[in-house]
Order: sequence, then structure tokens, then C-alpha cells
Amino acid sequence: MAERMQTARAQRTVEVSRPSTFSQYKALLRKDLEQEFRTKEMLTSMGIYALLVLVVYGAALGQTSKDLDILQMCGGLLWALIVFTSLLGLNRSFSHEKEQGCLEGILLVPLDRSVVFLAKATSNLLFLLAVEVVAVPLFFFFFLQGTSVASSFWLMVVPLLVGTVGVAGIGTLLSTITINTRGKDVMLAVLFIPLVFPLLYACVSSTTAVIVGAEGFMDVFVPAIALAAGYDVVMVLVSWVLYDYVVSA
Repeated sequence: MAERMQTARAQRTVEVSRPSTFSQYKALLRKDLEQEFRTKEMLTSMGIYALLVLVVYGAALGQTSKDLDILQMCGGLLWALIVFTSLLGLNRSFSHEKEQGCLEGILLVPLDRSVVFLAKATSNLLFLLAVEVVAVPLFFFFFLQGTSVASSFWLMVVPLLVGTVGVAGIGTLLSTITINTRGKDVMLAVLFIPLVFPLLYACVSSTTAVIVGAEGFMDVFVPAIALAAGYDVVMVLVSWVLYDYVVSA
């Protein structure tokens, strides 16, 4: 009887409750945020790159005539800035895990692989939004100062948010695919830009419509946002479903 009681106590001492999915998500997200706030490599590199792109824009547009309507181009210029800056950040999103072997350690833990995707996509989303908070006002200051921007320009927050969600979700999956490839920077761009083109087209249309503010701009803005939101839902779900296979391969 005493031996059975001791065996039961020993069994109880080794029982470890598995953390919930949300606890795993919070732990992985906290790891990414603490690592970035400690090194600031990703935010710093994306911020400097965005500033350099603005300088290149200034050099290119400085040679154009004064009759050029910058408002008609601002949506495309702004989203080109966001896309190329996000490519730099997405290339570095798994750099620490790859260099220090953390990704292999995470995969050894008995957790759902989709939690890794959600945590990494959320951290990428937060970093991209942080850079946009700085880059978008700088874009307006350098190129739209003194122009007659429509009063509806504040609605551009919607395409910025919707577009960044899609960029972070799709980019997280593709950066995982290309992490072990030769020339991963080029491979990520080759895969990312064609796949994100429908989202980019919708976001450029909606952003330009609210900045210009021409009569009937909502007829362009609403369908474009609907297209971008639908694209986000489909592609993020597909990325979430496929991530287990991609990261395990």
C-alpha cells in the first residue's frame, strides 16, 4: 500500500500541464518584441531604408516640371515605399532564429505550428506599422506640403491598416519558405511582389482616391477596400493553414 502511494506521488510530481494556445502565442510574441526592442536592428534598418527611398523620390521628382500633379501619383509612391521597406524587414524577421538556431528549438517544442505563424505575423505587423507611423508623415511633409490635399485624406488609415495586415501575413509565410534558399533576398521579392499585386493595386487605388478626394471618390474607395479586405482574409487563412507544412519542411 505504501509503495502504491509513493508511486502515485511520483507520478503526480512529473505531470506538467501543457500551456494554452494563447499562452504559447503570448510567449512567442513577447520573445520577438523583447528581442527587437533590445537590438532595434529591424526597426532601425527599415526606418533608414524608408528615409533613403524618400531621398531617391526627391531626386527623381525634383527634375520634373511644376505642372506634374503629384496627388495622382502619391498613392503609388507611398505604397512602393511601404512594399520595399517591408521586404527589408521581412528578410530580417527570421534572421535571429536562423543564425542562433532558435527556430530548430521552437520546432522541437510540442506546440501548434500555426501559433508560430500568428506570433511572427503579429510582430511583423507591429514593426511595419511603427515604421509607417514615421514614414507616412515624412512622405506628406516632403512631397505634399503646399498641395491641396482633400479633407478625406484621413481615410487613408483604412487602406494602410488593411494593406499592412496582408503584407505581414503573406510576407511571414514567404520569408519562412525562403529562409534556407540561396539568395533569399531576391527569392523573397520574386515570390512576394507578384503574389501581393492584387492587394497592392487595391490599396493604391483607395489611397489615391481619398487623398485626391474627387467627386464620387467613395465609388472607388469602397470596392477597393472590399477587395483588399477579402484578399487579406483568403490569403492569411491560406498562409495559416499551410504554415505547418512549410515550417516543418
